[in-house]
Amino acid sequence: MLILAILMALNIAISSMFIQVGPNLRLYFTFIINMVIAANYSLPEVIIYAIVQDFLAFFLFPSGPFFLGYTLTAVAGCVIYHIFLHREVNLKNIIISKTLVNIFVNVGLNSLWSAMLYSKGYIYYMTKSIVKNLAMLPIEILMFYTVYRLLRPLISKYMAEKNNAECKICGKPYY
Repeated sequence: MLILAILMALNIAISSMFIQVGPNLRLYFTFIINMVIAANYSLPEVIIYAIVQDFLAFFLFPSGPFFLGYTLTAVAGCVIYHIFLHREVNLKNIIISKTLVNIFVNVGLNSLWSAMLYSKGYIYYMTKSIVKNLAMLPIEILMFYTVYRLLRPLISKYMAEKNNAECKICGKPYY
């Protein structure tokens, strides 16, 4: 859990750094940490992480009104990453998960939430978002693939220790 908390803190810190592309349209790099967590933790841990991370990121670095729909977006994205990356992190699974998240979550859900919050039409937000998400898709896939390959030895070592951990009092393995 300590590593999860550290990754969450890192994600919150980099969530305050983004590139403003247009009104209500930003480039973030938090997806890398979300994908690492989704690939290496259980589904309940991933869901709790997504909710807590979204709340903390908003309250520490607000960038508009709080809206629970964006929390749902964070959870949906992490769950999709988990479904495809938890068993095996390979280029095919990275491409599938990132494409699904970019199209259905980032474009679909976020356009809906923006339309509800800012009173412009869904198509307005969708067209802006789809251009950004499709343009960034290959770059994001390459970024995650490269970062994960570099971190794989550390992640493998940590996960092996985590999975073999025993209670220091009774000596029984954690489940």
